[in-house]
Amino acid sequence: MTKKSQYTTILEDIRKKALLASRPLTFMELCGTHSQTVAQHGIKNILPKNIKLVAGPGCPVCVTDQSDIDNIIGLALEGIPIATYGDVLKVPGNSMSLEKARAGGTDVSAVYDVAEALEIKKRKPDLVFFGMGFETTTPMTAWAVRKGLTIYSSHKRFFPAMETLLKKKSLKIDGFINPGHVSAITGTKMYEKLKVPQVVAGFEAIDVLRAISMLLDQILNGKHEVQNEYARVVKKGGNPRAQKIIAEVFEVVDANWRGLGKIKSSGLAIRKKYQKQNAEYVFENLLKKIRRKTTSKPTACKCGEVLQGLRDPKNCPLFAKICNPQNPQGPCMVSVEGTCSIDYKYGRSKQRNQRCD
Repeated sequence: MTKKSQYTTILEDIRKKALLASRPLTFMELCGTHSQTVAQHGIKNILPKNIKLVAGPGCPVCVTDQSDIDNIIGLALEGIPIATYGDVLKVPGNSMSLEKARAGGTDVSAVYDVAEALEIKKRKPDLVFFGMGFETTTPMTAWAVRKGLTIYSSHKRFFPAMETLLKKKSLKIDGFINPGHVSAITGTKMYEKLKVPQVVAGFEAIDVLRAISMLLDQILNGKHEVQNEYARVVKKGGNPRAQKIIAEVFEVVDANWRGLGKIKSSGLAIRKKYQKQNAEYVFENLLKKIRRKTTSKPTACKCGEVLQGLRDPKNCPLFAKICNPQNPQGPCMVSVEGTCSIDYKYGRSKQRNQRCD
């Protein structure tokens, strides 16, 4: 079967199942890479009208709490060398971004991974790495902690956010397209606690379409299971070695998420065993000073609502007017995995010209 015929077959299958469902259905994709695939291939525009896809909080830069952004900028302004991923530099803080702080003379480095940060540490022993991300990036941060790198941790566990989303009365989710990268580390077993149809999916357009078809099967059969479309990478038990190093270096704590608020047991803090590599311990007094000096300012940015699937980016009053990739007003427009950035890049007009072939 050719690739084109595969798409034709699965799209026809989805249309038939959607007709049988005979009601509006909302599926949420939980990974920024899935959101990119959906936009790039115009998947929303070729689905039956009663099937709606919404993006969830799958962008780790986007869900990082504003207080963490302000704290790391504050450390930079106090003369502490900072290293972090490039996507983070443009995220607006209450006073400025890391990018503007760097332009003003602070020592801020954009790195591709923690290995680069370890190289910088050889020249700058007091370097702090701003670690963020879900279970996908956490093992490498844990490895770097063991190598002596000082970390400000904003790492998060993804599953508690899914539980929080299902409890929101303002949001009706009929099924999740679960994150493939996260699931490769965690495995699929934990998802079984949720009473909602779920499919762990790969990142090609055909993977996403298969996931939608599988979700429809569950709904038509009155089931709520965890299916693994991405079995070529994701195993039920996940990656035990990665899980082990995470557990060694980090402990589970409550954490604040942009848009979702405080979520119980969703954060990862560095254990006491490694407290000399924990920036929040090393710079405890300095961070208290930074928090006292930080003043929150009001914003019309609706990134928090976008992250929950409650608002389409185009319904934000700032989108493509004041807010764009060159002048982002919030993290959803900064990161390549941010819903606003993706929507701006591909747009409805571009999506109409795309085809799954």
